This record gives sequence, C-alpha cells and structure tokens, in this order.
Amino acid sequence: MSVFPASTIRAGVPQHNSALFHVTQFSVGDPLVYLEIENQGTTCIVRDVELDRALKKVRADHIGVPADYRPEEGLSADREVATAQAAAECLRRAGIAAVTADRTLPLSFAHVLKEAGIEVVCDLDFGVMQRRKKDAEEIEKLRQSQTVTEEAMAMACRMIARAEPDAKGVLQWEGEALTSERVHAAINIFLMQRGFSGPKYIVSGGSQGASCHHHGDGELRTGQPVIVDIFPTSQETHYCGDCTRTVVNGEIPTEIAKMHEAVCAAKVAGCAAIRPGVTGAEVHAATTRELIDRGFHTGFPPEGAPESFCTMHHGTGHGIGLDVHEPPLLDATGIELVKGDALTVEPGLYRKDLGGVRVEDMVVVTEDGIENLNRLPEGLDWK
Repeated sequence: MSVFPASTIRAGVPQHNSALFHVTQFSVGDPLVYLEIENQGTTCIVRDVELDRALKKVRADHIGVPADYRPEEGLSADREVATAQAAAECLRRAGIAAVTADRTLPLSFAHVLKEAGIEVVCDLDFGVMQRRKKDAEEIEKLRQSQTVTEEAMAMACRMIARAEPDAKGVLQWEGEALTSERVHAAINIFLMQRGFSGPKYIVSGGSQGASCHHHGDGELRTGQPVIVDIFPTSQETHYCGDCTRTVVNGEIPTEIAKMHEAVCAAKVAGCAAIRPGVTGAEVHAATTRELIDRGFHTGFPPEGAPESFCTMHHGTGHGIGLDVHEPPLLDATGIELVKGDALTVEPGLYRKDLGGVRVEDMVVVTEDGIENLNRLPEGLDWK
C-alpha cells in the first residue's frame, strides 16, 4: 500500500525494549509509544505520571499522554492497551492508513491498530543499522561498561588464583570451599556496588567448561581451567560490557597451556581481519583457520569422538551495545561489517576430559581496523 504521509511506530516498555530506549533515551517501566509522521515530526505518548520526566528527557517534537488522544469509545483501563488506543487515535487524526513497525512491536499494539483500521507492516531491518553504527558517545559508554567489567573480572580471577587448595585439591577461600556460586556472588556484589546488573554469569570449572555456556556450579579445584565470562549492563547508561578470561589455580596443565596459546592467537587473527566491508563470515574463517593450523578442530564433535576431542563449536563473536547480543554475528553466516559496529571476539577451545579455554575482548570497527576496548591481561596465571 502507498502511504502518505509516511509513518512509523515503535512501542513497548523502554526498560525492556532496547530498540525503543535507543530512540527515546528514556528509561521507564510503563508502556510508551513513539510515532514518526512525515511532515508532522515525532510524537511520544507516555503515561501521565511520567509526563514531567518525559518532557525533560525524550527526544520528540510532541510529547503527550493517552488522554490527549482519547478515541470516541474511550480508553481501556489496561495501561498497555490504552497507550495502543491513543497511538491509533493519533494516527487516525493525522490521516494515516498504515504504519511501519520494527521487529519489537508488541502484538497488543498491532492488534489494537488493526482493530482501528490501520495496517501494520513489519520491517525487520527498521532501526537495526542505526543501532549498529555506534557514535562517539555510545562508544564511550561501552568503554566505561567494559572498564567496570574488567575490574570485576580481575577480582574474580585473582580470587580463584589465590585460593589455597586442600589435600584433595579443592580450593579454599576464607575458611570455606571456593565454589562457582561463591564467585558468582562476589561478582554480583562487586557490580551492584558500581551500578551494574545482569543475568547469571559464567564461572565454569573443569569439565563443566567444555559445554561453552555452562554457568558453573560446585567446588573449584586446583590445576583445572576456570572460564569466567561476565556480561553486565550499566543501570545508568544501559550499555553492556562483555569479557571472558580463563584462570588456572596452581600448576597449568600442558594441554591447557597449548589450548590457551592457540585461542589467543586465534583472537589476534580474528581482530586483524576486522574492518569495514569485511564480512563476519570472513572474520570467523580467519579465527578458525588459526585453530585448525595448530591442530585443533571446529564444529561439534562427531559421534563417537573421544572426550579428548578438542574443538571450537561456536562463532567467533557477536555485536553488542544496549543488549549483550546484537547484530551482526561473527560466524559462518556473518554479514558485512560497518564502521561503528561494536563486537566481541571470543574464540575458545573445549575438551570434555579437561574443560575449556576462552578469551574475549570487545572491539569497535574503525575506518581501517578496530579499537580494542580491553586492557586486561589474558594469561592463565592471575596471582
């Protein structure tokens, strides 16, 4: 359908919808709608108790509340439905017959708009490139988040490295066995004190680390690799950090040292391949080529493979920003990179009998390469 004036809609709860927060820069736990109408500018509709804050913070030409766009049949007592009804009435008054929405539009809004006779067209690419091309302010926010993430990482790795093993090899910290759960708690407290939060992080020791994303549980032991992967979100800026290091308490097994050396070399190769115009698939190929050249495998172990089979069974990395996982991917399907993409580069190797090794940095694509936002050492010994 040809629509004039052209219009778009974004809606939801900004605290949970990063696409909506990106365009409004307004963190709120109630439904909000953001409309763009050609020749009429932008309109943001918020709950009445949030109007004063919205007037100071939201980037929009017109800011109002649902009551300003009350349809003849009135507004629902349900906040989300009422906001959708107000959006439909605002569009109706502007003579809009159809709107384009991004992939995050709640089904409730699409339903209410349809009932009001307004067609909703989903554009899967709407807003994606705008979020990928990070500006200088966004890059600085990512840098700040990564700095705090690295501080938490250093704290956790040193705790593991400096713990004393008992006669059975179980690590002891402050008179008790050091478990993945205790390290999780220490990370959470450290980050909360600095205004960061997030999901359950990864502190995965020994054979648990071979599954890549095992969160880790139980006692940690000397001589075993422990993968620590921390990916928090700043409660102030909403931008994420993401960093992985591997730590070994005590003597480092020869095979783990070889795996770690290969992983670090693969990270260097992946980073060296990144620049505008290169695809994520090409970056992943550079990473995996380094591992294969050193005698390791890629992909999931074949059926019947021994537990000593050592492979990387995941992609090289992913985009990051307001969400930990954003486009684009650095894997076999990866698309072309652009200046401003923020990416993780995180090769790893995994053996069921020994565990895993992974090292991860965050980089930003520049005119001719990358800027690495990490400053933390990547070795296995953290004493």
